[in-house]
Amino acid sequence: MTTTGLQISVEKRQGRFTLDADLALPDRGVSALFGASGSGKTTLLRLIAGLDRPDAGHVTLGARTLADTPSGTFLPPSQRRIGVVFQEPRLFPHYRVRKNLTYGMPAQARPRFDAIVRLLGIEHLLARMPGTLSGGEAQRVSIGRALLTDPQLLLMDEPLSGLDGARKQELLHFILTLVRDVNIPVVYISHDPAEITAIADHLVVLENGGVLASGALEDVLLRVDLTRQLGGFDAASLLDVSVVGHDIDYGLTELAVDSERRLQVPLHDAPVGSRLRLRIPARDVALALTAPTSTSYRNRLSARVQAVTPLPDDATAVEVVLALGEQRLRARLTRKSRDELGLAEGQAVTALIRSVAFDTR
Repeated sequence: MTTTGLQISVEKRQGRFTLDADLALPDRGVSALFGASGSGKTTLLRLIAGLDRPDAGHVTLGARTLADTPSGTFLPPSQRRIGVVFQEPRLFPHYRVRKNLTYGMPAQARPRFDAIVRLLGIEHLLARMPGTLSGGEAQRVSIGRALLTDPQLLLMDEPLSGLDGARKQELLHFILTLVRDVNIPVVYISHDPAEITAIADHLVVLENGGVLASGALEDVLLRVDLTRQLGGFDAASLLDVSVVGHDIDYGLTELAVDSERRLQVPLHDAPVGSRLRLRIPARDVALALTAPTSTSYRNRLSARVQAVTPLPDDATAVEVVLALGEQRLRARLTRKSRDELGLAEGQAVTALIRSVAFDTR
């Protein structure tokens, strides 16, 4: 399947609500739509899928025009090559799982049937009726059916909503595997910051029908001006790291941020050489002007101050953005600590991080 970029510039009025969105989404990875209820997430997804018509504007997927109001172009959902996974699985209750999967499957997708079934771990469900499936099983079948339409884009509207903790984590694992192994872009709606942190590469923040921000997840989460809109997200940094070794005796895993910087985290089962995304809460990062030699902090990273910004909702604190080579790390300090350290842009410091602060997903 060929990856394609999505360009959207649309207006849609629904009663007193108006969606006015103009954005371009990357041609790979997961783009998450985030915002409060009523911000326009599902309205935007329906316009992309062709379930609603825009009042004005256009939607293009790669070289194909899906909707364009000036020319009167509007492709129906069946011609858009977009797979859609809703909050509810919406399986045909009178068909077995195999028939649900193959319903609407084009001839070019048939060779991929076995691979998709294995990827989602649903081989043992093929002869079952939808009414006998758990919520997580039914949603995996729904994802498989969407993939077997041979889509150029996959839309997922709160696919984990309504699942309990264990089933939610299980399906999240399958979705993460899917995103890694299937070479098509995904647009993912969720109200859960933890889900988005775990799965997204790109984040779009919506409010009252408008696009407040659109960019790489780690860049958007660093924006202090979005503190209110991102209130559900813990102030944290996302680092891409690789596993370089395990210390079984002490229950620690060693990670490489880059060729110079190493971290130790609680033992993780990822094999050596694998890549992980590490979430580090800003509250668990302390700063020192020189690297201390006697401290309980296991991780001491050389860094450079990139920015010091007052917090809009807390007059006593500042946020410090640190450069770790090509990556960035957030820290939150009191204004008094900032002044006592004399922090300024470009200054060399040491970031101190507790091992227990890490959250690998």
